[in-house]
Amino acid sequence: MSTITTSLGDSAIMLRRNFKHQGRNPSAVFQAVLLPIVIMCMFVLVFGGAFNVGGGSYINYAVPGLIVMSITYGLAPTAVAVNGDMTKGIINRFKVMDVSRGAVLTGHVVATTVRCMLACAAIVGVGFAMGFRTHASFADWLGAIGVMLLIGFAASWLTVAMGLSAKTPESAGMGSVPLNILPFLSSAFVPADSMGTGVKQFAEYQPFTPMTETLRGLMTGHTPSTGHVVGAFAWSIGLSVLGYVWAVSSFKKRA
Repeated sequence: MSTITTSLGDSAIMLRRNFKHQGRNPSAVFQAVLLPIVIMCMFVLVFGGAFNVGGGSYINYAVPGLIVMSITYGLAPTAVAVNGDMTKGIINRFKVMDVSRGAVLTGHVVATTVRCMLACAAIVGVGFAMGFRTHASFADWLGAIGVMLLIGFAASWLTVAMGLSAKTPESAGMGSVPLNILPFLSSAFVPADSMGTGVKQFAEYQPFTPMTETLRGLMTGHTPSTGHVVGAFAWSIGLSVLGYVWAVSSFKKRA
């Protein structure tokens, strides 16, 4: 059996293991899927009427930003799980069993990405129920799904790296907090132009604004600007590479 086949088989086993662990952790499911829906209802039904988004429907403006937020809200359980594997000796058991080292990381990344996509699907479904309407074509939706996958993949690798680098599961969970906060400081919920000096500039140049604006353009049937598309892909690919290199380096040092 080839090395590639063995690695793929090990990755599938690790993926199944991670899905079983997620199913036994209802708090992780709540944080990743249900909490973003609760926040969505709060922003749209409670605060939505107070936001000026250029005269359009606030639900149409907010859904893309809520999708990005839902991705970041599901990351903490992954960081804790990865750190738990390292600090509880699970990785050492896998080494004795001759399990591919790459499969351990890949299993966490793929499981987290799938969970992120489920959260995105939940947001879109509830958004339609709450009045979200779009003129996006089939190609636009395919592009939007691709962007969601890319953001989820990048965030997953970055979170796995944080979990590997943290000393304790508690600190691993706290490491993802900045990723939870950043969407609120982007154009996810209000236009960056409406923000105060300093915050506006930060919102314009942080990674989640071009990601959100690219999704917003695709999902509403309006072509996103070239700058936002380039920024979204550049940030996503850059964060993926950073997370991968960081994760592999930390894994080799600790495993």
